[in-house]
Amino acid sequence: MIVQAQKQDIPAVATLAAQLFGSSAEKLAAEFDTLIPSEKCAVFLLTIADRPAGFAQCQLRRDYVEGTHSSPAGYLEGIFVLPEHRSQGHAKELLSRCEQWAREHGCTEFASDCELDNDGSLAFHLKMGFAEANRIICFTKKL
Repeated sequence: MIVQAQKQDIPAVATLAAQLFGSSAEKLAAEFDTLIPSEKCAVFLLTIADRPAGFAQCQLRRDYVEGTHSSPAGYLEGIFVLPEHRSQGHAKELLSRCEQWAREHGCTEFASDCELDNDGSLAFHLKMGFAEANRIICFTKKL
């Protein structure tokens, strides 16, 4: 079952997100506490046998989004399904819910990104109908 996450779902979503983002669940819980009630964001929670099994987070982006020509654009900020539940169509269902939410918020385009070396994510995006828009390498330096 997939539902749009509410405040009571924050611990479950944060625990799943920690596995995706490599950050602490506590830190992510604080972020989701702000994001979940926001009108510019949606988080969807997948449960299987009444246990959290995955999530997807999408947002409206009004700034420039690589490869898009309209604003706002829906943006997939993160998607994760526990390994034991993968390859069963759950990520596709989560993505579909994000895309529908974006349509309902006036978006005609939907975008995402992944790290250059994340072959699994790249394969997922291409399988889900995304087209590669660009590849970049970002730089920083201390001042």
